[in-house]
Amino acid sequence: MELLAYLTEGNVANFLLLLLRFAGIIAFFPFFENQMINASLKGALIFWLTILFIPLLDVVPPANWTIVRFIIAGLSEIMLGFLASMALQVVFGMISFGGELVSFAMGLTIANAYDPITGAQKPIVGQLLTLLALLIALGLDYHHLFFYFVAESIQKIPLGGFMFSQNYIEYIIKSFTHLFVIGLTMSFPIMALILLSDIIFGMIMKAHPQFNLLAIGFPVKISIAFAVLIVIVPAIMLHFKREFLSAFDALTLLFQVSF
Repeated sequence: MELLAYLTEGNVANFLLLLLRFAGIIAFFPFFENQMINASLKGALIFWLTILFIPLLDVVPPANWTIVRFIIAGLSEIMLGFLASMALQVVFGMISFGGELVSFAMGLTIANAYDPITGAQKPIVGQLLTLLALLIALGLDYHHLFFYFVAESIQKIPLGGFMFSQNYIEYIIKSFTHLFVIGLTMSFPIMALILLSDIIFGMIMKAHPQFNLLAIGFPVKISIAFAVLIVIVPAIMLHFKREFLSAFDALTLLFQVSF
């Protein structure tokens, strides 16, 4: 009887909107959008988190709500998760783009492998750096930051009342421009040394035409690239850590406009 008394229009509407907010966040956030996670498991996680966070809500009876307004409110909740995930996806995109440049410089562009996270074909070096960045993110208590973001969004943005701010859109546009710059910066040491090795091999071939570039040049280039990659990986991950935390700070821009 207590359960039936709790199932009022306001409680049911809030539960469904909070369910959609978690669905939008988990569907697009890094790590949670992993293709290896079963859809039924994601659904169970969304439902359990909704029950866990429902006490944070203030019940507001939807007196003048229509079905059209409720659908628009549900779409705004999904948009919240999508826009919030873009700031984090751009940071992981920096690592992936840098890895693709390194793979291209090493001559491993054809050596693509199936990426179980995104379900697409990616260069091996890019996959390695992305997985390492994901481990760094989990080491930074990414899952705790995820729960903190949801709790703050519930307190600052009423259910069905999300509107993206102009400041956040400007931040996303700047982030996309930084994606290419930072990705190129991360891969520049390897690309520069490989370019230098190409120049040296070209000079050797000019002096000794019998020099077999295919048999000697490519293994040497790959060895140099891997040696430099091992040296600069800590710097890359340190830069990723700084960008990742700043992206989470930028998510507060989503809380500035609501109705």
